[in-house]
Amino acid sequence: MSSTSYPRSQERVTPARTCTSETGLVRIQPEDHPQRTPFRVVQLLGRAGRVGTHVGTLCNLIYSQQGEVGVRRILGVLSFAKKYGTAAVDEACAAALEMGVHEYRFVRRYLERCPQAPLSLRQVDPLIRELVALP
Repeated sequence: MSSTSYPRSQERVTPARTCTSETGLVRIQPEDHPQRTPFRVVQLLGRAGRVGTHVGTLCNLIYSQQGEVGVRRILGVLSFAKKYGTAAVDEACAAALEMGVHEYRFVRRYLERCPQAPLSLRQVDPLIRELVALP
């Protein structure tokens, strides 16, 4: 086997690295890390539309009024769907649209002050066996 150099190996670009003298380890510079890209606005508005019709409408209005600043508020409205459920968030967004208040803060306060009835658990179910005392 001959030791020939290939043209592709000369084109390879390696990231800038620094070697620490104490440990001998190589530290990759921050600019070499890939940047995490947040969800695009279109994807966020699509997710909001799938949560509920009123949620989608409110998030579209938030983005049209506030622009890039509204993206974090849209993320907040979407996080309420996990915490309170989609039906409660859709109801809160419907109330916000009805009153003409297109703000994240209104939805948050509505959900905090108007708690939904807790889901009742079934106490008797065919999959749950009866407890018996040990002899």
